[in-house]
Amino acid sequence: MGLKDKIRTWAAIRSPWVAHVNSGSCNGCDIEILAALTPHFDVERFGILLKGPSRHADVLLVTGNMTLQARERVKRIYEQMPEPKFVIAVGTCPASGSVFFDSYAHMNGIDADIPVDVYITGCPPKPEAIIHAVTKLIKKVTHPEEIKKEKEELDRILIAEVEAERKRRQQRREEKEVTS
Repeated sequence: MGLKDKIRTWAAIRSPWVAHVNSGSCNGCDIEILAALTPHFDVERFGILLKGPSRHADVLLVTGNMTLQARERVKRIYEQMPEPKFVIAVGTCPASGSVFFDSYAHMNGIDADIPVDVYITGCPPKPEAIIHAVTKLIKKVTHPEEIKKEKEELDRILIAEVEAERKRRQQRREEKEVTS
């Protein structure tokens, strides 16, 4: 990484400018993004500014389930952003498709078309969660080893919970077989 790239990354971390793209949402997440930008939550203390043109933004906030109609537009907006660029999927729809999962006119998540760095779940997510995601993204860029440790710990917990649920289901099946 050259000096020029290091300076760009440093500037993006110190004052992330965000651009917002609605890829087919119900506007619930859009309202929460705007609420996060109000003086009540004061995101400017982190240097976060909303920028209209994506060519000036470091972070792309994507809301809504990716519709087939908006797919190319979102990809084009992502490609117009300067490096380093980051993507945050705001809400459950861009993460998994939510209620539109397997719909004829929607994609099942946006990560098939553009790389996503941080997911925010919730329908809609609270402004605090959006701010937390941006700060988590900054931490991910500045301290990747800490994020990796957190992810490994969460994966370990999730695997343990899945195994416990499988055992409970197996016990229920066995109990039903005994009673029938």
